[in-house]
Amino acid sequence: MKPQLQISMNEALYLRNPESSDLGKSIIKHSVEMIYAQGIETFTFKKLAAEIGTTEAGIYRYFENKHKLLVYLTAWYWGWLEFQISFHTNNITDPIVKLKRVIKLLASTVEDDEQTHHINESLLHQIIIAEGSKAYLTKQVGEDNKQQFFQPYKVLCAVIGNMIKEVNLKYKYPKSLATTIVEMAHFQNFFMNNLPSLTDFSKTKEESEIIAFLNDLVFSSLKKK
Repeated sequence: MKPQLQISMNEALYLRNPESSDLGKSIIKHSVEMIYAQGIETFTFKKLAAEIGTTEAGIYRYFENKHKLLVYLTAWYWGWLEFQISFHTNNITDPIVKLKRVIKLLASTVEDDEQTHHINESLLHQIIIAEGSKAYLTKQVGEDNKQQFFQPYKVLCAVIGNMIKEVNLKYKYPKSLATTIVEMAHFQNFFMNNLPSLTDFSKTKEESEIIAFLNDLVFSSLKKK
């Protein structure tokens, strides 16, 4: 049996740890599937309760509202992605090769991770592309930030920013470029599939073109080939 990957989560995001029970894991599993299929606006705890055969009250024992659930899912994804980046770049010494590997990971289709039986990362990745920004583009973002809800995203971007500095220590904007890489990988994927006139990749719809674009953007900025 393969070991289960455990992502450390901010306890302020939930009322009861969903990893602590079968019901909690079922809430996470089916939330991912339903948000992917329906979108966060249409998704409700009432529908989720009907799907998994429990009560709304049972779900509210775990999460205060669906916003907290969405932030939980996005934070979990960023933690998982940071682990993947660390794993896939651990033995790479060339900083340019390492950063290119990260760009490829960010812009490529995600496969479901067998180490996390109750979360389908492939579907969660699509949620991040379509819904992820809704976790922080809110009126309460300041309060959420005070509670460190976005710390996994900040850690991920800091890791990428450090890799950028390894390529060019004198580059002035490593944090800004790091967040640009992450967000652009998702935006270009979304535009390519939904608003094709906003990209140059509408004809082929190939993720490899997004990767090539990001490599050009990043290494032109860093003055590296």
